Amino acid sequence: MRHEYYYYTKEQFLKEPKLPIEVLADNETVFRAIAQEMAEEIKRKNALGEKTAFICPVGPVGQYPYFVELVNNEKISLKNVWFLNMDEYLTDDKEWIAKEESLSFRGFMDRMVYSKIHSELIMPEEQRVFPDPHNPGYIAELIEKLGGVDICFGGIGINGHVAFNEADDTLSVEEFKNLHTRVLAISKETRTANAIGDLNGAIDDMPQFCITIGMNEIYHARKVRLGCFRDWHRSVVRHAAYGEVSAHFPVTLLQNHPDMLLRVTEFVAKLPEELCV
Repeated sequence: MRHEYYYYTKEQFLKEPKLPIEVLADNETVFRAIAQEMAEEIKRKNALGEKTAFICPVGPVGQYPYFVELVNNEKISLKNVWFLNMDEYLTDDKEWIAKEESLSFRGFMDRMVYSKIHSELIMPEEQRVFPDPHNPGYIAELIEKLGGVDICFGGIGINGHVAFNEADDTLSVEEFKNLHTRVLAISKETRTANAIGDLNGAIDDMPQFCITIGMNEIYHARKVRLGCFRDWHRSVVRHAAYGEVSAHFPVTLLQNHPDMLLRVTEFVAKLPEELCV
């Protein structure tokens, strides 16, 4: 069956999407917009004397250099900020992969974010949280204790996953939306796409398992902000904006979120003429 929305022109794509879309010039503009929103929300909550809680991805990651720059230059205190990272790869024994491995999201955040923020501004280590395969319930407990998540930032995977909430045709929309933080097997589609992006195609060296924050935690964030900029995102965002809500393409569940925004580049929004048939 042909899905007409995959072939929408930019004008058709933006005509009647089922979720809000913002088209920005290029990758840098998308990443700067994400970083700016992160910084502005933290400053707003700091001024109120309130905690800030974000669900944060390692993919996309282009926002982090700009965020670090904003924090350091504007002296934005992160002392009352919690970063709840979405996910992490696991070994075959269902343990976190070593932080020293190039694929480790924990290692990335240490190298590219936390170690680059001035020491007088950085949040304590206990506020830099990753889901733990030995205690997956901690994420939901922490979110409740913090009074909810202010913004969930992220991207969209090749099969519509947000975080590592992989598509599951056996589940209803409500069942999928109620999934909490858990260990799961990574789909072949995701392993292939990530191997191309992160390991030069070495799919046999991609981890088989992960732990991910659940769709429940993501859906109940007060705001959700997703960014898409890759070539294959052209079809992904069209499915997200025009497909039926289903566990077959998990991001479609966010069509019903009260404060959702999908940021895409002009490259993603504009399909080449020869494909618009």
